[in-house]
Amino acid sequence: MDAISSTIHHHITAAAAHRPAANMFPKLLALQPLAIHDSHSKPKKSSRSAVESLSHLLHLRMETPEQKLIVQQSNWNLQFDHDEKHNTPAMSPREDVSDKWREIHGSQDWESLLNPLHPWLRREIVKYGEFAQATYDAFDFDSFSEYCGSCRYRENRLFEKLGISKHGYKVSKYIYAMSHMDVPQWLERSRIAETWSKDSNWMGFVASPLFMEKPRLSVGFLSIYTSKCEATRYNKSSASEQVMEEVKRLVEIYKGRGEEVSLTITGHSLGGALALLNAYEAANTIPNLPISVISFGAPRVGNIAFRDELHQIGVKTLRVVLKQDVVPRMPGIVFNESLQKFDDFIGTLEWVYTHVGAELRLDAGSSPYLKRGLNLLGFHMLETYLHVVDGFLSTSSTYRSNARRDVALVNKYCDMLVDELRIPPCWYQRENKGLVCNAHGRWVKPRRDPEDIPSPTRDQEVHVHGIEMRESCERFESLLSV
Repeated sequence: MDAISSTIHHHITAAAAHRPAANMFPKLLALQPLAIHDSHSKPKKSSRSAVESLSHLLHLRMETPEQKLIVQQSNWNLQFDHDEKHNTPAMSPREDVSDKWREIHGSQDWESLLNPLHPWLRREIVKYGEFAQATYDAFDFDSFSEYCGSCRYRENRLFEKLGISKHGYKVSKYIYAMSHMDVPQWLERSRIAETWSKDSNWMGFVASPLFMEKPRLSVGFLSIYTSKCEATRYNKSSASEQVMEEVKRLVEIYKGRGEEVSLTITGHSLGGALALLNAYEAANTIPNLPISVISFGAPRVGNIAFRDELHQIGVKTLRVVLKQDVVPRMPGIVFNESLQKFDDFIGTLEWVYTHVGAELRLDAGSSPYLKRGLNLLGFHMLETYLHVVDGFLSTSSTYRSNARRDVALVNKYCDMLVDELRIPPCWYQRENKGLVCNAHGRWVKPRRDPEDIPSPTRDQEVHVHGIEMRESCERFESLLSV
């Protein structure tokens, strides 16, 4: 959760992500990439048509030998283009968006901004995607660490450590979540007996909402958002209660100063689902607050009634989707919003899962830097999404040549970049997998910086101290104005 101050208005944003993405499809990930033959081996016509059928089914682009040769020849130039970009800034200069910020955050449902993609909106999408990516990069995945499942940095050091202080935001509170359901693929556990928390995971700076009568929601998503237990250290209150307490506090502060306030919630995968829940709760709790959701690769969350209710209460949602990513098709691969066209015959189906809001649909095949073939994990990775967004102009245009975002980021946790770029796969990791050589020449687990050790008591103390300091500054400012 974090807040940004502006001379125009105060904007509050929240972010969450799904971890680990690799566990989403433990069986499907065992599949090998779709083999593409070369000019020395011509398959039989029947086998070729089978491959074409599979390619069309998965919405993948299959290359003929001639097409592949052209791709190979063009790829020789990619390394040179990539080397030239090393000497340019990784982002364009900031523009003044003060006269268009409401439209950028969905006041007109992003009409006329998506195709072609408005450059100011592209920047906003990438910015919020980087907030969601931060919850992966700072997460402790090490099952041999007593801090597995926590954030590796304190709130005041998170953006600095991850190199995203450029956005001008400041983290004000961490959000922790647990679940009373058996959802091991979503929560990390330490193998160590003595650990910082046996029940909770750091979920980032947001989670999401709420029980309703007619609208129906995924029980798993709802459990993560609303579960709490007095016996735990970090989830005596639920993720819902944690995030809403902070949002309401910040809104009161900025509205009390007579400033405009808006709330944007972002998340990837499970985080995108939780973002919708959070948006629903915030809209029903805080009146007259503009609320928007920008999600990446998010699954369906609720039914048609839930979608309609979000629309009625004014929540604006923009879903960024790669057509090769299978997660947005779930749950409800068959029984989904497409059945609405049969309402006259089968009646309204309240139990089918339905997507919400506007969609920015992208194609990984548009990027000359990405490998062809089937890579379920790579297509779902947030960095792949941000790379394709950064190069997207319109559905009728090729990947833009002046894209600034560093291409190497794509291979952080996967192997998606063409070999000509010479970027190793899964390169984002701690040196020596976190082990350090001590003074005696032994390789050991290092002790965390005391400032970065999770502590619910200290979290509360820091939170209260921050509020007291802010109130003192406000009183001092009011005295000066007198």
